[in-house]
Amino acid sequence: MKKKIVVAITGASGSIYAKLLLEKLQVLQSQIAEVSVVMSDNAKDVWKFELDNEDYNSITYKIYPKTDFMAPFASGSAKFDTMVIVPCSMGTLGRIAGGISDDLITRAADVILKERRKLILVARDMPFNLIHIRNMQTVTEAGGIICPAIPSYYSKPQTIEDLAMTVVNRIIDLIGLDNESYRWGK
Repeated sequence: MKKKIVVAITGASGSIYAKLLLEKLQVLQSQIAEVSVVMSDNAKDVWKFELDNEDYNSITYKIYPKTDFMAPFASGSAKFDTMVIVPCSMGTLGRIAGGISDDLITRAADVILKERRKLILVARDMPFNLIHIRNMQTVTEAGGIICPAIPSYYSKPQTIEDLAMTVVNRIIDLIGLDNESYRWGK
């Protein structure tokens, strides 16, 4: 069954993860029914600063404004089965943990949780304070998956993109898409 995926991009550092995830989803398009994107204003600023471009303007998927509560994935009836927030700021995590649906990102996350579907939060901050940890616990207990943007090194990445792809490949696995990537022990 093909996946319907929402990708939300917040203003946490780590725009490279969002960029690479969207590129990888293009490669895996045969397994996907639909991808929708929503970005915060801060996400655009951070993307420009970190990646030195405005390539988010050429994302091939439909991008919804963060204020568009009429977006299909703002309702459980649209049957989006997965939402990835990458990178996920601690502010966004906190609002989700508190049930505060004040924009399309947090509303969609609330919908995914209430429908018992897959919510993946790619937390990108460190160190964690106790509030962060408790918010992660709350989201986990509600059914979400905390996937910190912590790259792995056993595949011997050679570039920053290779290193970031170790996180993106984990995200792809969590979504449930077939993906060729480094596997431990193979």
